[in-house]
Order: sequence, then structure tokens, then C-alpha cells
Amino acid sequence: MKAPSAPKQITWMIGLICGISGIIGHYANVPVLTEYNYPLLLIGFIALAAGTTFRGM
Repeated sequence: MKAPSAPKQITWMIGLICGISGIIGHYANVPVLTEYNYPLLLIGFIALAAGTTFRGM
């Protein structure tokens, strides 16, 4: 089994922005973010997991 690789900066930024938006939507009443807080967290986690699993992402 290969060791995980570091994701590209753009993949990391997308995952981070989606994750932070999901957390903000959970704790603050921002209409769009509150409605989609769990999908945003899921997208952020999947982006980071895919970026570390596959090379060149």
C-alpha cells in the first residue's frame, strides 16, 4: 500500500472552503449555508480524501 500524497493546492482550498462553509452554516443562521451545511461538509471531506488518495488531484 502506498503512502498518501499531498493534494494539490486548489483541491485543498476547495475542500477547506467547503468544510468551513458547512461549519459556519451549522452554527450561524446564514440562509444558503444553513440549508446545505451537511452536503458542504461532505464535499469538503471527499475533496480532501480524494486529493490524498489519488496522485495529481
